[in-house]
Amino acid sequence: MPPPIPHVYIHRAGDRLKTRVAWLDSKHSFSFGQHYDPDNTHHGLLLVNNDDIVAPGQGFDSHPHRDMEIVTWVMKGSLVHQDSIGHSGVIYPGLAQRMSAGRGIMHSEKNDSWRMTGETHHEPVRFVQMWVMPDTPGIDPGYEQLEIDDELLRGGLVPVASGMKKHAGQSAISISQKSAALHAARLQPGRPITVPEAPYVHVFVAEGTVQMEGVGELYEGDAVRLSYSGGQRIQSSEPAEVLIWEMHARLGQ
Repeated sequence: MPPPIPHVYIHRAGDRLKTRVAWLDSKHSFSFGQHYDPDNTHHGLLLVNNDDIVAPGQGFDSHPHRDMEIVTWVMKGSLVHQDSIGHSGVIYPGLAQRMSAGRGIMHSEKNDSWRMTGETHHEPVRFVQMWVMPDTPGIDPGYEQLEIDDELLRGGLVPVASGMKKHAGQSAISISQKSAALHAARLQPGRPITVPEAPYVHVFVAEGTVQMEGVGELYEGDAVRLSYSGGQRIQSSEPAEVLIWEMHARLGQ
């Protein structure tokens, strides 16, 4: 059997599906909610890559999930999480957070308009939420978070969430998917990173502008979907942030 043919697909920020209401500006890299495109449902094991901006004092009321690994990455502001198994916390930039929906969980996510010191604020929260399929259905629901700001400041590609054996003890948080890992990098001028090699890779430019070897310039909100590829260098002439999913399986395998 001949080796798989590498493939690179660029999904531009402006081509994302959009949900806009008074309190929410959401951009979807894949089909989501009422937005359905049969040719754009997932890549590898990644089903959702939503880029959300939520107004202060607003957010997602309690709603259910099942059999999904949900990773939330805050870019600006803070997001308050509460769930039906007793977890609550404030997610902010540099904090890795994962919720395993397992056999069923309810949770809410809100941009509370108050601070711990008592005063109110009027700042939106922007976050990227990513969903991957677990490798085992019906597990106990769970929650995990860990601050990794120091690791990000050192530069390089940081494993944020992983279920892969090679990241045991290295990733900030774990996910119940042995074939997937999320990496993050805060790029600085003159300090390139290298894209992991895997059957499926999803590169998302969360902030700034970057240059990717063999692809060219990518802007905030752009994504690159790689199949049987990797090894490309990504660099930037200005501070930027990228989120990269490394996946060694796809839905249905």
